[in-house]
Amino acid sequence: MTSAKHSALDRPHPASMPAVGALARAAPTTHRFSRPRFAILVLAGVYPLITALLYLLLPVLQGWAIWQETLLIAPLMVAMMVWGVIPAIQRRFNRFINPLAG
Repeated sequence: MTSAKHSALDRPHPASMPAVGALARAAPTTHRFSRPRFAILVLAGVYPLITALLYLLLPVLQGWAIWQETLLIAPLMVAMMVWGVIPAIQRRFNRFINPLAG
């Protein structure tokens, strides 16, 4: 079991650390995640995807109960969202969904 406490040897020497003013000037720009923007983009990706799935699968699923259709379509939709639509949105629209804070 490791101890959560650190010894004085683990910490850098104060003389090797930059001054507080230098840290303030060199602070990285912060980005703020925008849920409304992300939601709009996810909706734009989900709508055509679910529409295409329904057009493709509903003729094949005639006679199935609604819960059976949903049981088939929901996992397909989730997989396409998690491994396709959402990563694509995050890559292509990173600056739009993570605008500068301030």
